[in-house]
Amino acid sequence: MADIAAAAPGPLTHARVLRIALPVVISNATIPLLGVVDTAVVGQLGDPAPIGAVGLGAVILTSIYWAFGFLRMGTVGLAAQAIGAGDRAEVAALLTRVLLIGGGAGLALMLLQMPIFALALWLSPASAEVESLVRAYLQVRIFSAPAAIAIYGITGWLIAQERTGAVLVLQLWQNGLNIALSIWFVMGLDLGVEGVALATFLAEWTGLALGLWLCRRAFLVPAWRDWARIFDRTVLWHMAAVNTDILIRSVLLLFGFSSFLFVGADFGDVNLAANQVLIQFVFVTSYGMDGFAFAAEALVGNAMGARARDRLRRAALLTSFWGLAVCAAMAALLALGGGLFIDLMTTAEGVRAAAREFLPWVVGAVLVGWASWMLDGIFIGATRTRDMRNMMALSFVGYVAVALALVPDFGNHGLWAALVTFFALRGVTLALRYPALERAAGV
Repeated sequence: MADIAAAAPGPLTHARVLRIALPVVISNATIPLLGVVDTAVVGQLGDPAPIGAVGLGAVILTSIYWAFGFLRMGTVGLAAQAIGAGDRAEVAALLTRVLLIGGGAGLALMLLQMPIFALALWLSPASAEVESLVRAYLQVRIFSAPAAIAIYGITGWLIAQERTGAVLVLQLWQNGLNIALSIWFVMGLDLGVEGVALATFLAEWTGLALGLWLCRRAFLVPAWRDWARIFDRTVLWHMAAVNTDILIRSVLLLFGFSSFLFVGADFGDVNLAANQVLIQFVFVTSYGMDGFAFAAEALVGNAMGARARDRLRRAALLTSFWGLAVCAAMAALLALGGGLFIDLMTTAEGVRAAAREFLPWVVGAVLVGWASWMLDGIFIGATRTRDMRNMMALSFVGYVAVALALVPDFGNHGLWAALVTFFALRGVTLALRYPALERAAGV
């Protein structure tokens, strides 16, 4: 295993980009499978309440944990830059910091679980039976919160070193064990909803153990327990600023997608369902793009840490080329076969017809979204998070303005136009800030 602080070996090539990206693409493909299996096993109980409870409980915790997604993104940029700078001690100390943040955040969630769950269930009202089952599910799963959040940091730390194969191993272990235990606990031991929660609890804690083993070389570097370095005030403030910027950016992005679905509900159940079907195609594309965006994070961060402007530019160009290839392929696939995919997603003829009507907007969103998705990865790697935050804010304002101007006259078409504009503005505004990013990289 390579030294944790050595700059990534070899020239920047297409093969290197693919070596980083493809394990992430495969890893992402396993994520929806877990939800399918959990739903299927409780579906064998013959009662709709457990299905609703597992779905609602998973959404609640996923939404809570999502707020800590900044830990992965921020860690990639900071670790990659330390690696590029050859700062072996900082790479090891950073791992300890993210583990402490993950553990501390998880412990806080455990202590505050009662008011958090009460608020979540108030926002998502359900029948008394479903609510009782949701509480039982959450009261088991919340005790793996420290592990679940710490794994975000471990994942970012591994990506920074281009060890996405290790990330794939970690993801396959967690999801594979979770699936196997869910089937055993529910269908074999008849543990019901609590069995699904217990399976995830065990998968997350064993996932943390595996993640620590994958990072074991860091613990050979004395700085991993150099508390003066770990709690250095300047470093902590910088880390806090980076993570806060990413959090604000992510919240605005969530507001954008959430408002799209909420406003779409005003156009009737058919249009709402059509939008829900079509937005999945956008999400699938973004999953495919993740691998190349993650590659950009690692390679750009490494170049930034090494103060190598030409290498940074080449990293941005190579990863963006592959990102564009994915988006172009997906857009062509949707343009040619989108109707078939829509038919596979729903049997409702009204929804099928509406989805076909708005399908061209999805093709446009996928093509336009390429720049924003790739530039996000580039700016994360460079830790230019203030630019990400500010450009997201400008883009969100533009999205709202377009929606207010077009939706009253053009309905759902106006809403889709606003979403495509949102993607376009994110790409354009970040592209305008890219020259400053290159200048900051040095020579």
